[in-house]
Amino acid sequence: MVRKAPCLAESQVPLPRAVSLPITDSFADSMNRKAFRDGIKPGWHYFGRKMDVADFEWVMWFTSFRNVIIFALSGHVLFGKICSMTVPQHRAVVYMLYGFLAVLSSMGPIYLMIVLSHCLVLYSVALAKQKWLCYVAGLCCLASFKMEPFSSWQSGFVTGAFDLQDVLFYGGSGFTIMRCMSFALESAEKKEGIYSIFDLLKYNFYLPFFFFGPVMTFDQFLAQVSNRELRRKDDEMRNIRVHALIHVGAIIAVDIFFHFFYILTLPSDLKFMNRLSDWSLAGLAYSNLVYDWVKAAVMFGVINTIARLDHLDPPQPPKCITMLYVFAETHFDRGINDWLCKYVYDHIGESHDNIIKELVASIATFAVTTLWLGPCEIIYIWSVFNCFGLNFELWVQKFFQQAPFAKLEAKMSAAMSRRIRAVFGAVNFWAIILFNILALNSLEFALLVTRRLLQTGFPVSTLSIWFITYCGVQLIKERERILAIKEEKSDKAKAE
Repeated sequence: MVRKAPCLAESQVPLPRAVSLPITDSFADSMNRKAFRDGIKPGWHYFGRKMDVADFEWVMWFTSFRNVIIFALSGHVLFGKICSMTVPQHRAVVYMLYGFLAVLSSMGPIYLMIVLSHCLVLYSVALAKQKWLCYVAGLCCLASFKMEPFSSWQSGFVTGAFDLQDVLFYGGSGFTIMRCMSFALESAEKKEGIYSIFDLLKYNFYLPFFFFGPVMTFDQFLAQVSNRELRRKDDEMRNIRVHALIHVGAIIAVDIFFHFFYILTLPSDLKFMNRLSDWSLAGLAYSNLVYDWVKAAVMFGVINTIARLDHLDPPQPPKCITMLYVFAETHFDRGINDWLCKYVYDHIGESHDNIIKELVASIATFAVTTLWLGPCEIIYIWSVFNCFGLNFELWVQKFFQQAPFAKLEAKMSAAMSRRIRAVFGAVNFWAIILFNILALNSLEFALLVTRRLLQTGFPVSTLSIWFITYCGVQLIKERERILAIKEEKSDKAKAE
């Protein structure tokens, strides 16, 4: 549904200056538009600022879930610290018991029984030590939480209602299935015997990862949580404190942005978007992707800080969106990405040199991703475009590796080769933005931005935005080259 934004005089919403001055001019002319009534809610009362609430996940983290997670994770840290100091060999059991009780108290016994029943099903399947059976059972269990009527049937067993019930129900259930599949697949590969169901419960009910991830594969979690020598590296605690302060600063900065810049609400009004300049639309599309990256970085950053206090090495936060110019590195949840790469993408694609195998591997990966996100029309479109982008990169790479092009590049200087690659990288950068705002905003907004940048904005807007992006990609590639040289020198020094 297309929503509209009210005029400044009626809603007293401050002018969004974040994108471009033309937004201010168009906004002053808009009359009684509905998007700002739906997307802007009371915020800082004493400062007279309203808050952008278009993204429900941000609202959840800043309102209803804020106190819950602080209380729950504080208890986890406290009990975990006591356990690490007294009985480090049993810390995994303490983590499991605390997570078990936290899930029971927050979601109730019926939800806990539903989760345990899926754990038991996948444990039973793992006893057969057949990978294909683990995949079939795991994907069927995942579909039961992502597709109707099975998802509503299971959620109907959970009685009572509170603000976070649906979010915690589907979040905890989905991540539980991914963890159980990892357990089953690792058990199938184990040469002798099978891991115990107690290992599965310790893995699944580690509270910081339970509801919102990230997913650590079972082999990594088991190896790290079984380590009894809990020694910190040099400056490890200092780095943990620094990262914690950075995440607190990011949360404060985002809260400020939500009260001054309404970047998430603006794209919902296409009539208003049509008034903006090409540069404003491009900046708005890019800013929406930055917001989503910051959300993932903050969420996983906070959780990963807790995991590091527990002497774990969790998956890294997502790579900054500004640094992405290849589809192969475009992932906002590195835990799910690592899971997909290990059990689907790399398993089928192997070395990723064969075009046919790569195509099959990427299709299978995005099919599982579509099921994980919840099948619907916009997710289908998002998956198709991103799958095409990933394969198109390989096709172009293979084409330019042919003898004539390879010889021509060999005669070029390193700087010239980098410039030519940056031209294609700039195109890729905007393809990544356009393909991913499909899921963040709407198909209509993505089509509008695409049309303005490639059709009505050609050649001035198109080429100028392309050139600036090209310069940015050049800087990124130069930075990567310098880091590679430093890493090579460091490896040589260690070898000597």
